[in-house]
Amino acid sequence: MASLAEVRVEEAEPMESESQARPEELRLLEALLFASSEPLDTATLAKRMPEGVDVKAALEQLQADYASRGVNLVRVANKWTFRTAGDLAWLMTRESTETRRLSRAAIEVLAIIAYHQPVTRAEIEEIRGVVTSKGTLDVLLETGWIKPRGRRKTPGRPLTFGTTEEFLSQFTLEQLSDLPGLEELKGTGLLDSRLPTGFSVPTPSDDPALREDEDPLEPGDDLDLALAPAVEPESPPEGGNEGGGEGGTEE
Repeated sequence: MASLAEVRVEEAEPMESESQARPEELRLLEALLFASSEPLDTATLAKRMPEGVDVKAALEQLQADYASRGVNLVRVANKWTFRTAGDLAWLMTRESTETRRLSRAAIEVLAIIAYHQPVTRAEIEEIRGVVTSKGTLDVLLETGWIKPRGRRKTPGRPLTFGTTEEFLSQFTLEQLSDLPGLEELKGTGLLDSRLPTGFSVPTPSDDPALREDEDPLEPGDDLDLALAPAVEPESPPEGGNEGGGEGGTEE
């Protein structure tokens, strides 16, 4: 005759097995989650499972089964879905290079900064004869080809800009002095052979040190605020167009 303790153990075993979802139930649950294009909540899953299945317990069991696999069962906003294991997310990353053409305005501003650095925004506008939009400078800053050097020792202390090592690398230049000079620009057709008397192309300096008329940037300088103009004027900046062209606002 079995003892009372043995009877209790025998009675407990069936109850313990009933708390575990059957393999067929797990397969059904697994199929529903894989087939769904979006996470599913417990109530939606329960409607599609056989009557009497403890969906919550089955989900927890399925989650434990997938814990060490490449795909995990996760709960998002109280809904369940399969996701790539977090430590394998790098496998899903795809790198691509997006090529964007610079606008004519950006090319002109970049050329002025390269040859005339250090130069302020007002000085760029004076050379071009048109107002330079904030977006043009933003694009060049995002490329990493220009950077703020310091602040001019003039009223308002405007930022001065210069080129970077990335600029040299992009255009395969060993140093700034390798930029084409006046005669080379004429030879390539980039400059009209009939230029105004006294026209010259400056020789850029590779010296990164600040000039006498520049102050160093201060900690906490807000670059975006410094670049943002109050209102874009519709007339050309004071001083006109040194190249003799018509002034105005850039498009």
